[in-house]
Amino acid sequence: MKKIILSSIILFAASCKDNTSQQNKEPEIMIKGNQVTVPENNPVFKKIKTQVVTEQEHSDGVISAGTIQAIPNHYAEIASPFSGRITKSFIQLGQHISAGSPLFEILSSDYFSVQKDYTDALNDVQLAEKNHRRQQDLVKHGVGIQKELDEAETDFKNKKTSLSNASSALKVYNSKGGGIGSPLIVRAPISGEIISNKIVNGQYLKGDADPVMIIAELSKVWISGDVKEKDIRFVNTGDQVSVKVSAYPDRNITGKVYHINEIVDEDTRSIKVLIECDNPDRKLKPGMYATVNFSTTPAKAVMIPVTALMQQDNFQYVWVKTGKSQYVKRSVTTGETDQKTVRITSGLKPGETIMTEGGIYMLDAK
Repeated sequence: MKKIILSSIILFAASCKDNTSQQNKEPEIMIKGNQVTVPENNPVFKKIKTQVVTEQEHSDGVISAGTIQAIPNHYAEIASPFSGRITKSFIQLGQHISAGSPLFEILSSDYFSVQKDYTDALNDVQLAEKNHRRQQDLVKHGVGIQKELDEAETDFKNKKTSLSNASSALKVYNSKGGGIGSPLIVRAPISGEIISNKIVNGQYLKGDADPVMIIAELSKVWISGDVKEKDIRFVNTGDQVSVKVSAYPDRNITGKVYHINEIVDEDTRSIKVLIECDNPDRKLKPGMYATVNFSTTPAKAVMIPVTALMQQDNFQYVWVKTGKSQYVKRSVTTGETDQKTVRITSGLKPGETIMTEGGIYMLDAK
């Protein structure tokens, strides 16, 4: 009798244990094809967050790396036009000068030859002019010969042409001639700042020597950037752009598209774009790297949180809500993305509800 009672107690206890185990067991997430059901009493249900898809104003930013450079007609490399010896320097590094200011003087035998050619041509013109006037006077008083007057007139014109050529040769060097043997004074072709100066008094320079001085006017600079062929449609001359340089990460710099090259680089499939920036404090230095952000015209676009986007191999998808606990996997095509949002170009419509958090738990569901 006792054995029967004991057996009954054991069976009852085992039955109670099975019932308790079944009651404590969590209902499983069920996936069938591309559909998933998350029971309300499954802990994952409370971890899921959703959001209604909406259209937002979005601008496709085009980003390009660039290099700061001096504007060519605001930049001059100064070299000696002749071989010779520097006898005096008039400037210092960092000095601001005006166009036409003296930079240095140089004694050169080649320059002496140019001076002599000018002096000889000037003397020839004076003599030819005197002869021309004398022949005019003789013809006027009836004792001259017209042929000799014509020859004198032709000679005078030829001598004036030679003088003009010799004078032009001097003007190339911003010189008015001076006396034969006087030094050549090299002058600044533009206004600006002396940003490089290698002049040493007494230094001998060859006519083909490298530049000894650089002048630059840097109140405005260019940023040269490359825009991919597929993005050039977003860039137009005159567009405002934002610029960042690593040297001044907290500084907001704006510029304007100055020029878009007409030629595509066949190796990189990109197009050179020049941006002009004001640089009143000279903080932007030629050679610095910059990041240029070309803003485009805002347009309506479907934007979703990056947390909603799932990926499996090359397949991108989201979970679209179809019921209180049901979701369906939907393939989507994406566009530009940032740290928080991603643009959806196809696969979603405004008004649909998607899972923004919790999708990661679906990966291990059976």
